[in-house]
Amino acid sequence: MRTAYLLSGDPFVAEDLVQTCLTRLYLAWPRVSTMEAPLAYARRALVNAHIDLTRRPWWSRERLAPDASPGANAVVSDGSAAVDVRDAVVTALLSLPAGQRRVVVLRYLCGLSVRETASELAIAEGTVKSQTSEALRSLAVVLAAVDRAEG
Repeated sequence: MRTAYLLSGDPFVAEDLVQTCLTRLYLAWPRVSTMEAPLAYARRALVNAHIDLTRRPWWSRERLAPDASPGANAVVSDGSAAVDVRDAVVTALLSLPAGQRRVVVLRYLCGLSVRETASELAIAEGTVKSQTSEALRSLAVVLAAVDRAEG
C-alpha cells in the first residue's frame, strides 16, 4: 500500500492499484507460486497497474470539486517534527514526474538495485541511473526550498 501511495500520490488511487495488483496476482497465482520471486511479480504488477492508470485519457479520470467552505483545505499539524519532515518528503516525491518517481520508489523504498529496477520497469540501466540522478537533484531543490520557507 505504501509503494502504491508513493507511486500515485493519492490514498484512494493507491487502494485501487493494490486491488488491481492483488487481482492480477490471484489470477496468475498457479504460475507465480512456482517462481523464485513472487514479490518481484507483485511489484511489477503494481507498477504496470500504475502505468495503465496514467495512460487512461484525461476525461475518464474522476476529479473532485474544490471545497468552498473557509478553512476546508487547511492542513492540521500535530507539531511533530518527524511528521512534518515525512510530509515534506512525500510532497517533494509527488512533485516528480511519474517515471522518476517510479525509479526512486523502487530504488530507495523497495531497496532494489539499478539492475533490478531496470528489469522491473523494462528500461535500460542507464535510464535508471539518469532518472535517479535527476530525481535526487529535483528532490534536493524542493526540500531545500521547504527548509528555507520553514526556517
